[in-house]
Amino acid sequence: MAALFTPRANVIMTASLLAIACAVTSGCLLWFAWPYTDYARQVGWTIEQPVPFSHQHHVAGLGIDCRFCHSSVERSAQASMPPTFTCMTCHSQIWTDAAVLAGIRDSFLRNTPMTWQRVTDVPDYVYFNHGIHVTKGVGCESCHGNVATMALTYKAKSLTMQFCLDCHRDPGPSLRPAENIFDTDWHRVPSAPGPAALLARYHVGGRNLTECSICHR
Repeated sequence: MAALFTPRANVIMTASLLAIACAVTSGCLLWFAWPYTDYARQVGWTIEQPVPFSHQHHVAGLGIDCRFCHSSVERSAQASMPPTFTCMTCHSQIWTDAAVLAGIRDSFLRNTPMTWQRVTDVPDYVYFNHGIHVTKGVGCESCHGNVATMALTYKAKSLTMQFCLDCHRDPGPSLRPAENIFDTDWHRVPSAPGPAALLARYHVGGRNLTECSICHR
C-alpha cells in the first residue's frame, strides 16, 4: 500500500506549525507592547485646536516667557491654561481683525473660556505635580520637548511609566540650573553645575523616588 503522505508533507507540516507558533507569539508580544509604542501614545501627533496657536512665533519669535501664559506652573500641580483676557492683552492692540483669532475675540466677548485640547497627558490614575518638578530643577523641555520650535504643539515624549521611572531612578542628569528651567533649547555646557551638584542644590534625595505612592495616590 502506498504511503498517504510523502516526506515533503512532513516538512510542510513542520513549517506550518512553526509559522503558527511564531504568529501567535508575535501577536502576544504586539498586544503587550502596543500601548507603549510612540504611535499608540501619539508621539509627534499635532492636535487640532480651536485656534492654531504657535509657540514658535510667541516664544522663539517674540520671546514670551512660558509663565506669561502658564502662570501657575511653579506653584501648582497644574501648569494652567491662559484665560482669554491674557491673549487679549496683546491682541486687543495687534492683529485685532485677524480671521484666525476670531475664536479668541468671540470667547472674550462672550466671557466663555476657550476649550483647548490636551496635548500632553498621563492616565487619570497617575498623579503629576508641575510645581514640585519645576522647583526641583526639571526643565519644561524634559517632558514637553523643545516647544519653542513648534509651529503647532505636539506631544514630544511618550510619558509612559518607563519614561518617568528612567528619570526617577537617576534624576541628576535631568536637572538644570534654575535660570535655565524655562529655556527649552538649553544644553548642558562644561561650566554648568553637574548632576551631583544640582541634586545637592535642590535637596533631591533621601527618599526612594520609585515608590509607588509618589505617582499613584
